[in-house]
Amino acid sequence: MNRDAEILKRLGAQVAQIAVLPVQDDKKKMWRAHNGLQMTRPMVCIDQLPWHELNVTDELTLLCEDEFLRDIEQGLRRQLYKWKHFPADMVIENRVDIPKTIYGLNYGLTIIEETLATQEGNDIVSHKYADQCETEESLAELRPDEIRADKALDKEHKERCEEIFKGIIPVRLSGVSIHAGVWDRIAQARPLESILFDIVDRPEFIQMVAKKFLELTMSTVDQCEALGLLDAEDPLVHCTGAYVDELPTKSCNPDKATAKDCWTFAMAQIFATVGPDTHEEFEIDIMKPLFERFGLLYYGCCEPLHQKIDIIRKIKNVRKISISPWAKIDESAERIGGDYVFSGKAHPAYVASGVLETENIKTQVTQMIEACKRNHTPCEIILKDISTVNNNPQVLTEWEKLLMEIAGR
Repeated sequence: MNRDAEILKRLGAQVAQIAVLPVQDDKKKMWRAHNGLQMTRPMVCIDQLPWHELNVTDELTLLCEDEFLRDIEQGLRRQLYKWKHFPADMVIENRVDIPKTIYGLNYGLTIIEETLATQEGNDIVSHKYADQCETEESLAELRPDEIRADKALDKEHKERCEEIFKGIIPVRLSGVSIHAGVWDRIAQARPLESILFDIVDRPEFIQMVAKKFLELTMSTVDQCEALGLLDAEDPLVHCTGAYVDELPTKSCNPDKATAKDCWTFAMAQIFATVGPDTHEEFEIDIMKPLFERFGLLYYGCCEPLHQKIDIIRKIKNVRKISISPWAKIDESAERIGGDYVFSGKAHPAYVASGVLETENIKTQVTQMIEACKRNHTPCEIILKDISTVNNNPQVLTEWEKLLMEIAGR
């Protein structure tokens, strides 16, 4: 334990030293302006990394023996690694976050699946999900979780870490950020093809499915609010900076945050193959009450949304809209028209080989930035969903350098 403590002290001291740099406050101010829909330079983030390929110099090798402290060590090492190699516009907070101990946070669905991995250590795997809502009877069997918090264990964890990091860096218990992408969970409970056929052949049934999963998610939010589990201080929302003047609200109690104090994120990636009217009927119209419980919403993921900005406008609290590599850039920026943040997704395929595809990156990113400038729209560029860099982490450093150069012009 003494050895584990010394390891964490050294890592905590490194984080604390970085956290007090003036650039951290500068980046927070930029994010707040950007998320407040002011025109700043494009903001840049890198997230969802192939960590199993990045530890070529042992910077990410875990040395702690205690399982709990090992998890804390991993978080610190990954934070330091990103800051050293590709910081972009990330912010290092002067704290160590200790995740609260929560049981039953499954949004009402216990996933039954088979997985197939192609590479050891890679958490990107193929999934074959069991059909759990083929009939009204099977749908009725789904019940809300009973979410439980272990406050005694949280107190123990916090006290252990406060003792370790005493005089070095503050410790905070971090809570839950709600994933409001209900259709992504439905797609883990029923085959995608069956869902799409249901929309045509059994529209009343698939609406029942959507409303059931809405109910399950609402119960999750209710319980997290009641138990004081929501996190109003999460620095990220869906891999982007979450700093904004409106949140948390002025009346927020950090120990009892409500949904109105927090961001949420949502998407309906399965609806990439349906038109705006169908998307609106089966997603927007049904899920609006969930989305609008929250202070602000980040909407979208990998599905192209350029033809659906008008239906997204019907959600009152949208602040960012994902523009995926498969969306039409100019049409997206024109339809957003400065009313939301254009959250542009850089194509991860351009780093996947381990060799930077410089011209393809420049073409895509420059088109995004110029389209946003023409339409007076705040722009951010996010590189995420990176399943591989072909064991060459240096390509991420090169990508970050190139993007920060382009963004700063």
